[in-house]
Amino acid sequence: MGYEKPTPIQEKAIPVIIANKDLIACAQTGTGKTAAFILPILNKISKSGVANLNTLILAPTRELAIQIDQQIQGFAYFLGISSIPIYGGGDGIVWEQQKKALELGADIVVATPGRLIALLAGGKMDLSTLQHLILDEADRMMDMGFSDDILKIVNYLPTDRQTILFSATMPSKIRQFSMKILNNPVEISIALGKTAEGVTQSMYSVYDGQKEELVKSILKKKDFEAVIIFASTKDKVKSLYKVLRKHFDVEAFHSDLEQLEREKIMAAFKNKAVKILVGTDIISRGIDVVGIELVINYDTPSDPEDYVHRVGRTARADREGEAITFVNPKDQHKFARIEKLIGMQVTQNPLPEGLEAGPTYTGESSKKSGDFKSSKKSKFKKREGGNQKHSKPQHHKTKPHSDHQANQEVPKPSKPIEKKAGKFGARKNVIDPE
Repeated sequence: MGYEKPTPIQEKAIPVIIANKDLIACAQTGTGKTAAFILPILNKISKSGVANLNTLILAPTRELAIQIDQQIQGFAYFLGISSIPIYGGGDGIVWEQQKKALELGADIVVATPGRLIALLAGGKMDLSTLQHLILDEADRMMDMGFSDDILKIVNYLPTDRQTILFSATMPSKIRQFSMKILNNPVEISIALGKTAEGVTQSMYSVYDGQKEELVKSILKKKDFEAVIIFASTKDKVKSLYKVLRKHFDVEAFHSDLEQLEREKIMAAFKNKAVKILVGTDIISRGIDVVGIELVINYDTPSDPEDYVHRVGRTARADREGEAITFVNPKDQHKFARIEKLIGMQVTQNPLPEGLEAGPTYTGESSKKSGDFKSSKKSKFKKREGGNQKHSKPQHHKTKPHSDHQANQEVPKPSKPIEKKAGKFGARKNVIDPE
């Protein structure tokens, strides 16, 4: 598959997982962390010679669950090890297919927490043979409100297991949560909060009314093979898509699309049949497409860590890429926080000919002074703020989809799990917070 040497996270994590130790690992997107936990697990299963449910992998979104399952299929092609993706958002046929697949059995289940809770409530899964629990993108699952669901799921698992937690960031809530489900974990941290070395980063200080012309100007500079444009809301995604499709080969990717539509669009993008993808943060994590040349932040991310994930879509697998961010006056303090997190001052580009001067970039001081005026008024001033329909404040966090059937009561296992020491160490069972 072209692997010649392990990435830093693979080099550090694989021996820990092989040694059956619990692990909490922090690594930015695009560093090969999925392979870091899949490869040693496959190695263990292949040597065990036992065919039963061995590993449960929890992921925040269906896209990431599907991607992990696809990578397992690729790595395990000659091993005869099976995996099943379990996620919501599909119709009744998909639901029945997932239940049937579980009944037939699999070595690895990759699931979103909400859908898994529903299956556990229906008594459709036997987790008694489980040896490994893996949480991927744990910080995103916390942001999406899955922490209680995960604790409920853990109550169904054997205490004699290995637990592995991967996260791109390590806020205090992740550390506190990890103490509830991990047993004396080894901790690994790789370049926390940093963007990949191969990314060329720059920004434009603009008014909202200048953004459409600016993005068209950038896309016309060359015939890009793969571009992702991030907007803050699905309404902005739809609006920008309507503008760009008149001039470019582009598709919109957002939560209003049916799962089948999303899969077709992503497949077309991976195959370069579609060259430009406009989307929300739903594609900032867990979408592994090698060869993305350019990432454009049409809106400045509210969370500095989201910037790292967006930029991480390019310069993957040691390749080079470019990231450009549009910063309007009200978002200047947000971008200053981004620069602080990544530890560098991002280059400011001059606006192209035909666009009048944008606002002066003052960074963090803009939040204190409240002075968002430029020395020159833009000819787009009337359009500043864009379409009035979308001018209301929006929340920028990606919302869980229909697979998040959380907050429904799930009966506890009829038989309490026995506390005992094993090869993965002794642990206490988690008490359901509700």
